[in-house]
Amino acid sequence: MLELNPNAEAAPAGDLIKDASEATFMADVVEASNTVPIIVDFWAPWCGPCKTLTPALEEAVTKAKGKVQLVKVNVDENQQIAAQLRIQSIPTIYAFWQGQPVDGFQGAVPGSEITAFIDRVAALAGDGGLGEALEAAEAMLDEGAAADAAQTFAAILGEDPENGAAYGGMIRAQLAAGQLDQAQSLLDNAQGKLTTAPEVEAARAMLELARQAEDAGPVTELRAAVEANPDDHQARFDLAQALHASGEVEEAVTELLELFRRDREWNDAAAKTQLFTIFDALKPQDPIALNGRRKLSSMIFA
Repeated sequence: MLELNPNAEAAPAGDLIKDASEATFMADVVEASNTVPIIVDFWAPWCGPCKTLTPALEEAVTKAKGKVQLVKVNVDENQQIAAQLRIQSIPTIYAFWQGQPVDGFQGAVPGSEITAFIDRVAALAGDGGLGEALEAAEAMLDEGAAADAAQTFAAILGEDPENGAAYGGMIRAQLAAGQLDQAQSLLDNAQGKLTTAPEVEAARAMLELARQAEDAGPVTELRAAVEANPDDHQARFDLAQALHASGEVEEAVTELLELFRRDREWNDAAAKTQLFTIFDALKPQDPIALNGRRKLSSMIFA
């Protein structure tokens, strides 16, 4: 697994895009491709299509945020390299991985094809160990090491700023540490793809439930109130919140399903809304979520 730097930022364009010569080609392309896929743009100042393709390549490589790098080779100034690689026409694009050319194309192509090419080449290197890092961070969180988990999630985001699993993990780490305001700040500052990432939506639901837990009443008293008057919907709803706050998630779902069965429209369908919040906060394959969703659906469509 790659060692992640928690203070890492997206690589600057100068590190992602460079010009190579015959003297630097081995280091800039062949050797560098052992750690990151290198795209080589063979061009010349007099080449009309190059003037369109090269800027498009630069833009696509920059958007890839370090998953690939671009090396430009002026064939007029580096004829020996062009001859060795049998460059017959320009622009010619080669992708190098592990020291070998593995993909490429000739001529100017549409932006969609450039993006597909970049994605294909970037995939050669896998995720750079981010999957293993995510698993490690989740294990830390399960073991109660919230601070260590947060640091690892932050490191992953340094490598992949749009990683929804890591961003959601950061929020959950703050929740585990009892830092609800910091978790809220992370949610408020989510941008782009992160705003709709399922892991972030799950963390949002968890924060809402954590806020409710701060005001949850005593389970014993609320249970007694429900037993004394089963039609006291507010008491049953409050009991469900208190049960969830005390870690009795399945019992909380049971009470909310019963409330929905008795009066699905009570308080603007509060029982259904609360159930969905709990389901969203659980892992998709959690038995409580699966069973609860199935029972709720059977009531809705009965």
